[in-house]
Amino acid sequence: MIDSTHLERDLLLVRERSPLIHNITNYVVMNNTANGLLAIGASPVMAHAIDEVEEMAAIASAVVLNIGTLEESWVESMLIAGKTALNRQIPLILDPVGAGATSYRSNVCKQLMETCPPTIIRGNASEIMALWNNNGRTKGVDSIDSSDLALESAKALAAHTGAIVVISGQTDYITDGRQTEMVANGNTLMARVTGMGCTATAMVATFAAVNPNPLEASAHGMAIMGIAGEIAATYSKGNGSLQVNFLDELSNINGETIRRHLKG
Repeated sequence: MIDSTHLERDLLLVRERSPLIHNITNYVVMNNTANGLLAIGASPVMAHAIDEVEEMAAIASAVVLNIGTLEESWVESMLIAGKTALNRQIPLILDPVGAGATSYRSNVCKQLMETCPPTIIRGNASEIMALWNNNGRTKGVDSIDSSDLALESAKALAAHTGAIVVISGQTDYITDGRQTEMVANGNTLMARVTGMGCTATAMVATFAAVNPNPLEASAHGMAIMGIAGEIAATYSKGNGSLQVNFLDELSNINGETIRRHLKG
């Protein structure tokens, strides 16, 4: 059960510290992710050049590796940034976008997890199932499976890797292999806006930057994401207005909002 007072505490810490979140992410979502981080109070940087990722990762409060638009040089940058985060004990968050859709994506995920084990892995149901047992069914980068079906795979993956595993879906699950938290906030319209999952990963990274407990931090990031999206959907006319309204809700969310809407 998520403690709303702990969530509010972490939200205030984010806004007080404005943690630097280093994202090696994909072209599709850079703008969405950066705006989401700014709205919640974090400081985003999108840096993937091999010549600077080691320095950038070293000064970050958390590092996100998102494989959405892969190419060889980006993989090398991810490995450098991941090793830097690992060596400096900086939270490292992996978003295995489209894992299972192609062997290349799956192999890169395996390489990243073995070379620089992540603190947290955040994906949809199909991605998490693909990482563990290759049973995830993807349509490009979209999930065909429900989060409920992926829970046992998530627990096994967490136990095997030592990472906190987060499944986003109609219900979000956050597990360390033994303990599992859930977040029931959100709205189905969110799935029709590109980059929402990637923003969720960045949100998890933000809370991991201020909370040394990665299980609680992950649950807090997903709860904030779900609450903001749920409220925004109530007055959005469609995909386009949801994007703007979601950012407004992230920037306006406070303790009262959390207490009134939290379903986790």
